[in-house]
Amino acid sequence: MPLTPLDIHNKEFSYSFRGYNVDEVNEFLDQVIKDYEALIRDHKSLEEKVRMLEEKLGHFENLEETLSKSIIVAQSTAEEVKQNARKEAELIIKEAEKNADRIINEALAKSRKISIEIDELKKRATVYRNRFRTLLEAQLEMLQSNDWDELSDLEKE
Repeated sequence: MPLTPLDIHNKEFSYSFRGYNVDEVNEFLDQVIKDYEALIRDHKSLEEKVRMLEEKLGHFENLEETLSKSIIVAQSTAEEVKQNARKEAELIIKEAEKNADRIINEALAKSRKISIEIDELKKRATVYRNRFRTLLEAQLEMLQSNDWDELSDLEKE
């Protein structure tokens, strides 16, 4: 068991004929007691500092572990977000391609329909022009016929 300042203070030495000077020994012991008490205080202070630093170290180790886990979670979340973004982009592209195909097909269908309508209108215009020509020719024939001359002669009479 280590010595305490009280052990040093209570230590009694036996007297001998030519022994050490009692006052010098007592002064020296007082100085040893003071120094020893200071060492004990320093030791306790250092032990307290070590305890506090160990607590801080434990806190920082926990913090480091938490940060490491957070980084891992953030990395996996970022990877997941990237994958989801890729999938969503692929879906958007597929949807856009479908819409483009639909629009093209609708445009082709309208184009065919308009082409058919144009052909139909051309046919109708040809038929109308032929009928109109026939009508005009018939009217011209009527104007050139002798019936007009006969009518004119009848009026003179």
